[in-house]
Amino acid sequence: MKKNILCCALLAAAAMAQSATAQDFDDRWYLTGGLGMNFQDSDRDTKDVPFATLGFGKMITPNWSIDGELNYQNPRFNEQELLFSQYGATIDARYHFIKEGRAWWPYIRAGVGAQRSEEEFDAFPNPNSPGQREDTNLTAQLGVGLQADYDRYAVRGEIGTRYSFDDTSVVSPNSNNFGDLLASVTVLVKLGDLATVVTPQPMAPQDTCADLDDDGDGVNNCNDKCPNSVAGQAIGPDGCPVPLTIDLKGVNFDFDKATLRPDAQAILGEAVSILQKYPQLRVEVAGHTDQCGSENYNQDLSGRRAAVVYDYLVNAGIDSGRMAGPNGFGESRPLEQMGESFPGCKSETNRRTELNVQN
Repeated sequence: MKKNILCCALLAAAAMAQSATAQDFDDRWYLTGGLGMNFQDSDRDTKDVPFATLGFGKMITPNWSIDGELNYQNPRFNEQELLFSQYGATIDARYHFIKEGRAWWPYIRAGVGAQRSEEEFDAFPNPNSPGQREDTNLTAQLGVGLQADYDRYAVRGEIGTRYSFDDTSVVSPNSNNFGDLLASVTVLVKLGDLATVVTPQPMAPQDTCADLDDDGDGVNNCNDKCPNSVAGQAIGPDGCPVPLTIDLKGVNFDFDKATLRPDAQAILGEAVSILQKYPQLRVEVAGHTDQCGSENYNQDLSGRRAAVVYDYLVNAGIDSGRMAGPNGFGESRPLEQMGESFPGCKSETNRRTELNVQN
């Protein structure tokens, strides 16, 4: 009969474990309540008796738990109708053999405590008989068990022994300690919700100044010395506005002519592309001549040359409001001076038209 009770205590938890789900390390505090059978040490000559426990505890690592527990039992003597009340407190450590993916596992238990005994006796010829002996003794607990774990609940089935170092017993004066066999089923109720495990996400690469261009001028923030440039400005490699002349090199004119040559139209097409790319650019259309002829004549000729380029740009779709001029500068701004290298009036380089940026 006793063997059947012990087996039932161990199997009670395992039977429910089939439907439980595995958990990670759960460090919530829990309350415990248990019922069991206390098989009394035969030296006491007392009857086996049910007992109850109440306690609390928590897992302190993925495998270790600590519990504090109160117990109470009230056995009777076999031959006499005398009471023997026992109640005490224990501190127990359990090592759990947890396996990933399994909702139940075995464990071992070890602990210490104190047990209070209130023993009625009628032991003639003892001069104090009948009477009652009250004493508190140190105890040690050892046990093994199975635990089935759930989201908020757990069940333990356990067998073990409790040694009470009691050397003042009246009914068994020749014994210095007693060993009781305990079989129990305990329910654990976990307090609070299981903390959510947050998986750290890999940090996205952070943009550096080399990846950023806050003012959109095409120069990254690391190299941009003028971080507030205005759209449409001509920008140098340091991010700062630079004076700009749209080079119309090759838009030259025949001697004493103000008509565009065929090769000049391709160059002017590139100028149109630049003005379309920078819609806020304002330019001056300026015409120039070589140093031949009179100054007044050259002034008029340079104006006509500037007008030809101006009209070409307007016909190509460039807003006339963006262009100053056309202005003629005659021979006053030569790129090449007359001299031995340019005898007479043959400096084609000076017979040109320029677009000078105004902003």
